Amino acid sequence: MAPSVSGSGLPSGCQVFTTMPDILFILEFIFGGLVWTLVASTQVNPANPQGWVMFVAIFCFVFTTIFFLIYICGANQSSVWSGLDVGYHLIAVIFQLGSAVALAIATQGVKGLYDLNLATFKSYQEDIAAVVMAYLCTLTYFIHAVFSIIRFRSS
Repeated sequence: MAPSVSGSGLPSGCQVFTTMPDILFILEFIFGGLVWTLVASTQVNPANPQGWVMFVAIFCFVFTTIFFLIYICGANQSSVWSGLDVGYHLIAVIFQLGSAVALAIATQGVKGLYDLNLATFKSYQEDIAAVVMAYLCTLTYFIHAVFSIIRFRSS
């Protein structure tokens, strides 16, 4: 049986890998996983922004996984899923942007604490990589949200 696009305009089965914006699930996994990994390995002080960033990274990773599996299994055939897709990705954009900004501010604040020691410079580079991945993740969720809104309005 070939996968198809349901009446709600959402793909199911392997067609998730070929349709826009659903192919962005893969980039959300990659960038979200990198943010999660990089933040877990960094030493930003204060730790409070890191807690928020980790919450957002894990929250979005888990819910993206749930959405992805629902789409792959074809359980998204109801018309409500298009609206849920839009709502989730808008919430994810707000959360991701907030965590990326908080992480960037915390990283900027600790820049002066690092000296020219190679070990601390490497730690600072990891902090910068985490910020860059957080913004790339935010951008991916934003693009997914925009295309989900377009799909929602056309269905």
